[in-house]
Amino acid sequence: MRRPEANGAHHPVKKRVFFVDDHDVVRFGAAQLIAKQPDLESCGGASSVPEALPIIRELKPDVIVADISLKNSNGLELLKIVRAESPGTPILVMSMHDELVWAEMALRAGAKGYIMKENSIEHLVPALRALLGGKIYLSPAAAAHMIQAQVAPNAGKPPLERLSDRERQVLSMLGEWKNSREIASELNLSIKTVEYYKQNIKDKLNLRGGSELTQFAVEISKVGGSTG
Repeated sequence: MRRPEANGAHHPVKKRVFFVDDHDVVRFGAAQLIAKQPDLESCGGASSVPEALPIIRELKPDVIVADISLKNSNGLELLKIVRAESPGTPILVMSMHDELVWAEMALRAGAKGYIMKENSIEHLVPALRALLGGKIYLSPAAAAHMIQAQVAPNAGKPPLERLSDRERQVLSMLGEWKNSREIASELNLSIKTVEYYKQNIKDKLNLRGGSELTQFAVEISKVGGSTG
């Protein structure tokens, strides 16, 4: 469809982008970037899944940009719900979480692309255009990682499959907000051994510290993806 102008010129109808992020400054900054584009426009935003869903159902945006960590909710839940209710609406995940750990998980949940917030100025607009064109968008690093997983399956296993059974058990308990002492007591291990497992998990999942490990464990537990 094209919208005629008074002077006879024709301009493409802009595709509407909806943002789901619990940081106002992120939504504002992304909307400002979109406002400069001739083919895109922001149609609103929300900070949580419960807030976003009724608006999305009403507005029916052309594309959604969502974070994984949201206010009292989880972006992966949003992906699954939108995929079920509106399979033709593509979702781009834009997150601070390491793409090499989270991108594959997001794609499995229904996302069509994944970019990191720190690279959003460079990647947001190209990613949106790719998704609107029916393509999947990943950064070169994440795409190379996915290809490596196909070429050398053992080296490119999905993140959680790299963990041993005991490491998965520790990760699951971290997702329940248990500390090392509590985990050691329940598993009949020394605290030093639990710390050893935690370090292994961080190394295998490329997590950068204890707080990021805990956040990862909690987010995974929310969507039932932890570990069994």
